[in-house]
Amino acid sequence: MSSAQTSGTSANNQLEIIQAESLRGGRGFERLIKDVIMKHQNSMIYCDSAHFYSQENIAKLFGNVKIEDQKDPVTTTSHYAEYDGNTRVAKLRTNVVFKNEGTTLYTNFLDYNRNNGIANYFNSGKVVDTTNVLTSEKGLYNTQIEKITFTEDVVLENPEYTLRSNILYYKTVPKTAETEGITNIISKEGNKLNAKKGSFYDTEKKIFRFFEGEVDSEESRVMGETLYYDENKKYYEAQKNVSIFHKERKVEIFGEEGKYWEERKYSKVYGNALVQKYFESDTLYMIADTLISQDSEKASIRYLKAFANMRLIKGDLAGRADSTVYHYSDSTIYLYDDPLLWNNDSQISADSIHFLIANEDIDKAFLRKNAFAITTDTLKNYNQIKGREMTGHFTEGDLTRLDVEGNGESLYFALENDTTMKGLNKLLCGKIFMHFEDGEVVKINHTVKPEASFTPTFMIQEEETRLKGFDWRVDERPTMEIIRNWRTPVRKEADPFNFFLEPDVVIPYPDHEKIQRFL
Repeated sequence: MSSAQTSGTSANNQLEIIQAESLRGGRGFERLIKDVIMKHQNSMIYCDSAHFYSQENIAKLFGNVKIEDQKDPVTTTSHYAEYDGNTRVAKLRTNVVFKNEGTTLYTNFLDYNRNNGIANYFNSGKVVDTTNVLTSEKGLYNTQIEKITFTEDVVLENPEYTLRSNILYYKTVPKTAETEGITNIISKEGNKLNAKKGSFYDTEKKIFRFFEGEVDSEESRVMGETLYYDENKKYYEAQKNVSIFHKERKVEIFGEEGKYWEERKYSKVYGNALVQKYFESDTLYMIADTLISQDSEKASIRYLKAFANMRLIKGDLAGRADSTVYHYSDSTIYLYDDPLLWNNDSQISADSIHFLIANEDIDKAFLRKNAFAITTDTLKNYNQIKGREMTGHFTEGDLTRLDVEGNGESLYFALENDTTMKGLNKLLCGKIFMHFEDGEVVKINHTVKPEASFTPTFMIQEEETRLKGFDWRVDERPTMEIIRNWRTPVRKEADPFNFFLEPDVVIPYPDHEKIQRFL
């Protein structure tokens, strides 16, 4: 049979019976059986059978329930539903499917308020669109602003990434996701993207923004309090407490701002920048205003640049210059513009200096133009050697020999038992070789035709104790305190919480009463 019915509260709000094969009366309700069609305002309601409470303007719908609006795109289906014509709230239960244009929500418990367009599920649900699949324990879908709020055990999946969090806001039209708190993402390649204080993810443009975040790949790890990542361009941009770790080179760069091009393997970090090159025995520390690192499959173009006001420390070696370049291919470090090196009690300077690292320690230092070396003895005298060019030889990081070529001059205080000064040796020669043990001068060799002189202690004049160009600048020697004051890196937690490491099923530990009953 078919019938139309309008009565009760308000014709505009009243549920109408459009069709049913059978209509039976009951206690306070009418029972509609088979091929039921009802109408409420712009919505059509279909089901196998229904109980209609006309006074309350409520319908209980059974079997193959479908509610579709003729003016908006929302359509719902379920096994059971309750629909209130006064409040316009539909409570849908069991096998619920909620469709809004290209977005579909699946759950077993859904309340949909047609007044404000809000659908709320509270016992797990799944949302699917053309790009992503999202699941959570609870969800609130605001169809008027195309925004879904997911809470508790949230998972977002697409062909490229899987994201997990406890709070996620998803905008269905641009397909963007924002999270609060801890967020963990794994890419199909196995890269790990994490945030402590939430994230933004444009799932179509593949753009990310993390707060206290990191991106960890096979080649690198990039961290920052604010971290931007464009997956298509393989480009990173980070601000505040930035860290870029090049895993193969074992080089980590810290600063206030940083940029990294993953495919080019090129990074730039500035703002109290610090680099740490990790060796097995120790670490090379280098600080400057700006640090640039270039890695590559080609050994010839791998380098690290630091400028301006560069200072470095490695073991007992310390140095400073306006700028430096570290060539990874041959482990050579070049110092430019007023360079200085210190090793134990020695200071060496020249117009340009470069030194070679071999077996993780400084092996040789090459000084070009106006080379000058100063070392102090046990009586705080300054032994000096200078020349056009100079080569320093090191053993296990300690200076053991200096070779001078061209216009060589040396000034060496002769001591007895390291406690009594005997006099002052001066030497002029084309080639001079000065030998050291434990930082002290122990021997000087020279080539033919030297000009040598010895002055007893009582005859030494103050002006004779300095070679021309002498400049003892130990107060500029970098220390670890200077390095730490320049920048103390914010270290990553050893074992941070990660949703992917949590078990899928939690077995609760029995309480005290259960244990006692068991015993």
